[in-house]
Amino acid sequence: MKSLLLLTASGPLLILTSHESLRDQKLLEVLRQKGIGKFVAFEVPLALARDRYGGHFRAVESNLHETDDLRVLDFNGQRIFQLFRFDELGAPILQEQL
Repeated sequence: MKSLLLLTASGPLLILTSHESLRDQKLLEVLRQKGIGKFVAFEVPLALARDRYGGHFRAVESNLHETDDLRVLDFNGQRIFQLFRFDELGAPILQEQL
C-alpha cells in the first residue's frame, strides 16, 4: 500500500492505494477517469500518515482491498499542508497525461 499526496489543478488530495507504484498504468487510468491527468505527487511515508491521521487512517485503510484502486484519505488542502512538512515527503513526481 502507498500513501500519496497529489497536487492537482483542483487542489491537494491525500490518497491510499493498493498499487505498488504511481507509474502503474491502471492507477493512472483510474486517476484520469476521475479528471486527474496532470499533477505533482509526493509519496508520504505510510507510518507517518497513519500516525498523523490516527483512527481516520485506520477506517480508510480497512476499506482498502487488493482489488481496490484507491481511497481518498483527505481532500482538505489546508489540513494536509499543516500535517506534513515538505522534508517529510518523497521526491516530487511530475505526471501529465494528455
